[in-house]
Amino acid sequence: MPIAPFDLDAVLGDLERLVNVESPSHDVDAIAASANAVADLITRRLGSPPVLIDSVAGPHVHWRAPGEPRLLLVGHHDTVFPLGALATRPFTVADGRATGPGAFDMKGGIVLAVHALAALDDVNGIELLVTSDEEVGSGASRMLIEERALACGRVLVLEPAADGGALKVGRKGVGTFEVTIAGRAAHAGLEPEKGVNALVEAAYQVLDIAAIADVAAGTTVTPTVASAGTADNVVPAAATLRIDVRVASMVEAQRVERAMAALTPRDANAVITVTGDINRPPMAPSVGAALFDAAQKAAAGAGLAPVQGVTVGGGSDGNFTSALGVPTLDGLGVMGGGAHADHEWVDVASLPDRAALLAALIESIPRR
Repeated sequence: MPIAPFDLDAVLGDLERLVNVESPSHDVDAIAASANAVADLITRRLGSPPVLIDSVAGPHVHWRAPGEPRLLLVGHHDTVFPLGALATRPFTVADGRATGPGAFDMKGGIVLAVHALAALDDVNGIELLVTSDEEVGSGASRMLIEERALACGRVLVLEPAADGGALKVGRKGVGTFEVTIAGRAAHAGLEPEKGVNALVEAAYQVLDIAAIADVAAGTTVTPTVASAGTADNVVPAAATLRIDVRVASMVEAQRVERAMAALTPRDANAVITVTGDINRPPMAPSVGAALFDAAQKAAAGAGLAPVQGVTVGGGSDGNFTSALGVPTLDGLGVMGGGAHADHEWVDVASLPDRAALLAALIESIPRR
């Protein structure tokens, strides 16, 4: 049946309420306040309260409609922005853009999901899970996400859309590694030859690590953070490197993990320790192909612009669910840009159509 037009003012009002409750990852008290705000939104709009599920990362918010589970909507309410960001960048709507910490990634997606569900007559079997630690790897939520994904059988992920409103049909696998180098301190002026310079060793390792990348295979291996040394006149006794890895296949994931584990020092007196792995497996487009086809048909049936599908380098909780073989479609959140940046923004005019697309897609998915 036709879906009623969405009230843009109501959508923006709910987005403002969520953005105004800051929720940096790792700040459990802030996350708890944010979970309460999400729960209040769900209760007001959907007529029944969710359950707050405690975790070491703060509460996850889980709402379930009656009936046999058939569809899971996944989002997160933690953000990358520290407490105090709201004071310098308060929620604002101007020049067609809504801005504020976390508006784009991804409190806007939560609001769209709630309004889309509220517009439907039949939500039986649908679940909405809003987790508290996606931005820091989903260590406290992964098992719950995977459990509910397997129970429901299909997953829609509320992360922001790609450029132009494209849906995300594929994602690279994501990993973080840490390389620590133990050397030996010495006076840099009197007897540097008695030291083992961890910083010099780190410089060699950075080049070796960057060479693990394989552009043709879609693999990036990027040293991102380095620290070493204690004083100008001391040979550094320790150094630390952090490395971001993105892979398009599990074959590449395994190759990179082997290569990282095989790193050896140029200076035999230095000791290298490597930790980390590919935390999020790649999300293969084939797993969600049927859902993407359904989204295209839903858009056409609702009189909306055609939707495109793209593969992106960033990871999400959709990586976990698709790796289980559960059909997964991502990027169903808001349009805009600037994820994780101070200029993060939401395209206000697109909000009603994004909500309509999500509602039409949900409505088109049959019971299991």
